[in-house]
Amino acid sequence: MNETMVCALGNVATQPVYRDLANGASARFRLAVTARYWDREKSAWTDGHTNFFTVWADRALATNVGASLSVGDPVIVQGRLKVRTEVREGQSWTSADIDAVAIGHDLSRGTSAFRRPNKEGETTASPRPEPNWETEPESRSLDLSQQQPEPVGVT
Repeated sequence: MNETMVCALGNVATQPVYRDLANGASARFRLAVTARYWDREKSAWTDGHTNFFTVWADRALATNVGASLSVGDPVIVQGRLKVRTEVREGQSWTSADIDAVAIGHDLSRGTSAFRRPNKEGETTASPRPEPNWETEPESRSLDLSQQQPEPVGVT
């Protein structure tokens, strides 16, 4: 099936609404995406038109959206674009929805801390220690038989 996949960068415009339904969890929020362009006359960046999308998330993604996102957060949303047209009270309405496949914080605009949920669906609070990625000069010349393997983390 041909689907229109999109990747939208914007801000969370409404507080995510989480619902636990019979067929699984569901969450939705509005995403504001504003185009920016360089205005040569003003020699400054200028905001263009803002598009609003309703983002829908299901199952585990919905649970994590409810626990992770707040109004104003910069996010990246990837999913299937659905444009719907309907008539309400004699007027034609068009809405653009994104059925999300992946949602994450935009790390070009801030930092984020990732936590895996445990089996009960709660996030774990224990941080892992930061690995030491730097190698000391004398450790390079050691024989491979003398090196101990790195422990493997199981999650």
